[in-house]
Amino acid sequence: MDPLLSRLSRGEPVLGDGAWGTMLQERGLAPGDPPETVCLSRPRLLTEIAMAYFAAGAEVITTNTFGASEVRLSRHGLSGKCAEVCRQAVAAIREGVGRRALVSGSVGPLGELLAPLGDLSLDVARTAFERQADALATAGVDLVCVETMSDLAEACLAVEAARRKAPGLPVVATMTFEETPRGFFTVMGVPVAKAARRLGEAGADVLGANCGTGSAVAAAIARAFREATALPLSARPNAGLPVSHDGRTVYPEAPRRMAARVPDLLAAGVTLLGGCCGTTPAHVAAMRDAIDAARPRPA
Repeated sequence: MDPLLSRLSRGEPVLGDGAWGTMLQERGLAPGDPPETVCLSRPRLLTEIAMAYFAAGAEVITTNTFGASEVRLSRHGLSGKCAEVCRQAVAAIREGVGRRALVSGSVGPLGELLAPLGDLSLDVARTAFERQADALATAGVDLVCVETMSDLAEACLAVEAARRKAPGLPVVATMTFEETPRGFFTVMGVPVAKAARRLGEAGADVLGANCGTGSAVAAAIARAFREATALPLSARPNAGLPVSHDGRTVYPEAPRRMAARVPDLLAAGVTLLGGCCGTTPAHVAAMRDAIDAARPRPA
């Protein structure tokens, strides 16, 4: 069994990093600009962010490739750059942390509705995900993370692509859920139980949720997943719900408050933890302390 999956299956917590978009915007990326351009123009900045997360205690560092599919890149004048973006993203992390941390290849949604709801054909989507998964595997990631998905069909396409093009690598699949009076659903109406079943059938090794909500409800989502699957679970919530402040989007949850939710996440069965929008190395460091206090790492 893969060493990461072995740890997760034993119930050993593994800590990932936090937001990349947040960190890049703090360093000058304009809102609305694609973060992936930084892979080509300022790779040293990615190295610095990776080093900051590693120093905070992250064991898994995420590539800056959330929108690196050909479908998304082509909308920003970067058609044909998927492989180069993925290669630079991985190299930037390795430059900073070497093999001391695992590198997780981020694969986000394509940003268009699949047919028949939209104009994006299944064949085009499948090809885009396969090319990105292949590029990430070739660049040397240790795992692939399909994340922030709302459409279950799209998520399954991405997982299947990773399974085909990155054979032997663990595949994490997380969707984004909203709390409703009837439970947790994605904006496309997908309930947790259905997501768990279909993503598991598609070949995901780790399931869970990221983005969307703050840490206050992350454990409840994890418990819903645990009722539906025996696979290892992941949780990477935002730093609270976003608010507008002086024209900027701000995530108000402080590191200490987010870390206070860690025992609940562990009790719910989560073993792969981290943060999404609004989280920083300070959040990761606080989560590191909380994890170590609950379950000290082996010497």
